[in-house]
Amino acid sequence: MNMSFNRRQFLQYAGALGALGAFGSQAAFAQALNPERMQPWRNWSGAQSCLPASHVTPRTLDELVDVLIRSTGTIRPVGAGHSFSPLVPTDDTLLSLGYFSGMLSHDPATHQAEFGAGTSMALMGMALDEVGQGFINMADIDHQTLGGAVATSTHGTGIEYGSYSSYVTGLQLVTAAGEVLDCDATRNPEVFNAARVSLGALGVITRLTLQNRPGYRLRETMWVAATEDLLADIDKHVSENQHWEMLVITHSDYALAIALNETDEPATPPVNKAESGGNEFVTLLEKLDKYGSDFPAARRFLLNNLRHFATFDERIGESYEIYSNVRSVRFNEMEYSVPAEHGPACLREILQLIERNDLPTWFPLEYRYVKADDVPLSMFQGRDSCAISVHQHYSMDYHNFFAAIEPVFWKYDGRPHWGKLHTLNSRHLEQLYPQWREFTGLRQNLDPQGRFLNGHLRKILGA
Repeated sequence: MNMSFNRRQFLQYAGALGALGAFGSQAAFAQALNPERMQPWRNWSGAQSCLPASHVTPRTLDELVDVLIRSTGTIRPVGAGHSFSPLVPTDDTLLSLGYFSGMLSHDPATHQAEFGAGTSMALMGMALDEVGQGFINMADIDHQTLGGAVATSTHGTGIEYGSYSSYVTGLQLVTAAGEVLDCDATRNPEVFNAARVSLGALGVITRLTLQNRPGYRLRETMWVAATEDLLADIDKHVSENQHWEMLVITHSDYALAIALNETDEPATPPVNKAESGGNEFVTLLEKLDKYGSDFPAARRFLLNNLRHFATFDERIGESYEIYSNVRSVRFNEMEYSVPAEHGPACLREILQLIERNDLPTWFPLEYRYVKADDVPLSMFQGRDSCAISVHQHYSMDYHNFFAAIEPVFWKYDGRPHWGKLHTLNSRHLEQLYPQWREFTGLRQNLDPQGRFLNGHLRKILGA
C-alpha cells in the first residue's frame, strides 16, 4: 500500500487515532434562552460559549464610537472565535468588526499595508500578493481575524521570525470613552507599544498597518524521523531552514519534520484535498486505536511502523498558500513558550510524562521557534523562544491531561499563549513579564471602569 498525504492530512489522521476510539459523547450545547438573548456564541472548539445580551456589528467608526459610549456593562470584541482561552465570553455585549475589513492602503516603496482589524487572514495573503507583497511570516492556521491574531501574539515558526505583533507598524484604537487614537512609534507611542498585544483589554483596535516584504514562493519539505535524532540535530535544522518545526507523535518514537524555504522554482500542481488513499489510512488508524490502546507496547510498535506507509511530495507555491493549512478535526489546545535553549529538555520531559503515566492523547505535539521582540505582553518579549503546543480532541475532556503537563512548562519559565488554555493568574504572570505593571497601569488609565474586562481578563490582569 503506497500512500501520499500532505501536512493537513497527517494532522487529521493522527487526530483520528484517538477520536475513533472515544466512547464518550460531547454533551449537548444547551442554555436557557429568553427573548432578549437569541444569539448564543461559542468558539471553534466548542469549549467556550456565552449568551450575550446584545451582539453588535457597527458599520462605521462613528457607529462604533456611539456603541462604546452608549453601551453598559462589559463589552468584548470578537473575531473568528479561534482562541481556546475564554477571552471573549460575556453576558453583556459582543462587538464584531465584520465591517472593518479589507485592505485600506498599501505602500509599494516600504512594503507596508493597512487592513481593517476584522479582516480574515485567509483573505489577506491573496490581497497582498495582488500588490506585490507577502507576509514576512504566517501561522499555520489562517481562520483568525487580523485583530484577534495580533491581540494574542499569534505566530508561525522560524528563529529569525517574530509573531504577527512584531510586524505591526501602526494601529487605530478606540477607547471605552469613545476617543479615537492613531498610534505608531511617534504618535501615542506608549499606547502603540502595548496595544500590539492587548488581549482586547485596552480598547477596540479598528485598523492595523503591517510591515511586509515582496511576494515570494516557498518550498515545503516533510519527512518522518526519530524524535531524538531530530532533537540531537536541532541547531542544524533551525539554522539551515527559514521555517522549521516538528509534529511529535505521542506514544511513538517518531515525529514529522517540516521545513519551509524560499525558492524561485515554479509552483507545483495544487494538492487534491481529497487525496487518494486517505480512507484506507483512516481505517488503519481506527483499527490501531480500537485494538492498540489497551496494549501500550503493541501500540508503540504499530505507530512506529506507520512511517513506512507515509510518503510526502514536496510542494511549491505562493507563500500564503504554503504557510496555511486546513484544520478539519477540532481540538482544544494548551501552548507555552519557553526560552529557546530549553526547548529540547522541556519536550523530552513532557514526552516522558505522557509515557510514564500513559496519558490519553493522540494528537501530535507541535514544536516551533519564534524570534524575540520588545512588545510588553508578547510571549516572546526579550527572549528567543520555543513554542510547544499540546492538543486534545474536542470530544475528550482536556482538563486532567493539560493539568498533568502544565507544571512542566512552569519548570522551564514558560509563558502561556494568550489564546490557548492555561491556569495562571496575575500573581504568576506578573513574574514572567518585566513590563507587566506598565501594561496594567496603562490599561487602568485607558479603561478605568474595566469596560473591556470579562471574568477571565480580570483574573489574569489582576483587575
